[in-house]
Amino acid sequence: MKELMLGNKAVARGMYEAGVKVISSYPGTPSTEITEEAAKYDEIYCEWAPNEKVAIEVAHGATVGGVRAACAMKHVGLNVAADPLFTISYQGLNAGLVVVVADDPGMHSSQNEQDSRHYAKASKVPMLEPSDSEEARIFTKKAFEMSEKFNTPVFIKMCTRVAHSQSIVETADRVEVQKVPYVKDPTKVMMTKNSRDAHVRVEDRTKALVSFAETDEINRLEMRDTKIGIITSSTSYQYAREVFGEDVSILKLGMVWPMPVEKIRDFASKVDKLIVLEELDPFIEEHVRMLGIDCTGKDKLPVCGEFSQNLIRECFGLDAGKGVKLSDEIPMRPPVMCAGCPHRGIFYVLKKHKLNVYGDIGCYTLGAVAPLNAMDLNVCMGASCSGLHGFNKAMGEEGEKRSVGVIGDSTFVHSGMTGITDISYNMTNSTVIILDNSITGMTGHQQNPTTGKNLRGEPAGKIDLEALCRALGFNRVVVVDPYDLNETERVIMEELEAPEPSIIISRRPCVMIKGTVPNPPIKVNTDKCVGCKACMSIGCPAISVRDKKAVIDTTLCIGCKVCTKLCKMGALDNGN
Repeated sequence: MKELMLGNKAVARGMYEAGVKVISSYPGTPSTEITEEAAKYDEIYCEWAPNEKVAIEVAHGATVGGVRAACAMKHVGLNVAADPLFTISYQGLNAGLVVVVADDPGMHSSQNEQDSRHYAKASKVPMLEPSDSEEARIFTKKAFEMSEKFNTPVFIKMCTRVAHSQSIVETADRVEVQKVPYVKDPTKVMMTKNSRDAHVRVEDRTKALVSFAETDEINRLEMRDTKIGIITSSTSYQYAREVFGEDVSILKLGMVWPMPVEKIRDFASKVDKLIVLEELDPFIEEHVRMLGIDCTGKDKLPVCGEFSQNLIRECFGLDAGKGVKLSDEIPMRPPVMCAGCPHRGIFYVLKKHKLNVYGDIGCYTLGAVAPLNAMDLNVCMGASCSGLHGFNKAMGEEGEKRSVGVIGDSTFVHSGMTGITDISYNMTNSTVIILDNSITGMTGHQQNPTTGKNLRGEPAGKIDLEALCRALGFNRVVVVDPYDLNETERVIMEELEAPEPSIIISRRPCVMIKGTVPNPPIKVNTDKCVGCKACMSIGCPAISVRDKKAVIDTTLCIGCKVCTKLCKMGALDNGN
């Protein structure tokens, strides 16, 4: 049956058809939909793990138990999963294991633009890279076959454009794979001689994979005019076809690590000019040049950002052709926190007191944008806690009384717990604010271990944040409602003055959670409004000024009443 599918949905379909039994992931754009779609199949057990390291360990454990398993993550999540991945590559499997990593060229929803192909090379794990939804389905199934044939995890590398674009997929039936019996094997304990022997096996495996890359149809030749030959992969293949049409020959690499040698040499010998077309780093290009083959690549194409048809045409001095180019510049529309977002009150107080704010990764990162401008920096998941501790060790009392860390509930469980443990164990008077909005907000409202529900929305174990923080060594744990600005401000300033570490839990559910019932929208008394714009200082998208009077967009306002606390003229009616 043919169906129009997102690339991520096609990956999930491939997992289903391959007979996968277990999927453990951590949500991260642009990979999230893979696990959400897989969860719709009753035959697959799916879960959100606390972080990517746990996810890949769970998936590997399932393969040791004899069933095919997978995990999915975004590119920065692979950094977290790298520790077990490198050893799993040595240790091997008992059933197929596929790791899906989704890169984000252009950084549409990421803090960096790293190229995950380097992880394939460094961990000595083969990587397949589909260029559309149908290939995403086929490559996923093929990855499980390769995993079991070569006794290795296999990467499927997605990117934003392939993950979130749609194309036709021709589905097939699920194949139930027989469970592999578990047999004890002491050589799989990775230490001393076992590890050294495993490394030799891995290098032999890589040689076998190179031979596989030379002959398998996953790396395909499209020979046409030989004046220009292009080596490419992923979404860049689609751009090559659209820009150059039938005027070029193409070597499309479906397997980007390890890459073939003789196949590339043979292709290069048949064309007059060789171009390597790839986003981000010159990964394929470096391999080609290592073979002593001259080529054009990053000398014309950018290392930063994602490609487009128009960009490629411009780089190669081609006519605009059929590509669409807007004649007028479109004004930027910066992202903002939603109307009624519970994080807004916290950041308003932090800005008001000009505090140093060590941020983290989540929708609350938007506290850094105007008009709040209330975040100094962020690094990675959980860094707000441990980074604040280091900052305060350097700054002393000057830092401790003027600095806070902010971290979301899901991010806190992901990697914040170890950071606050460092605070309590090594003693700085650091104040960390956990922004508990009862959901994983930025990636589309996934459950997490603090919500009491699992991936499918069923009742699940729930972490008690207050009890956990006390167990990790904090005597001062306070819960505030961020809609209550006065109390929130009092607590923050009191905890900053405290002679010991403290945790503030800002607790208010995300206004976008399904089933949330908003209050009536705020009304403006135009007779009292003097146009001072104090209500605008919190950056709520429901508030604007027209004809020197505040205006409330009743389609956005959820009646949180935070703005009413800012209006000294009493012009905003809170319904009381």
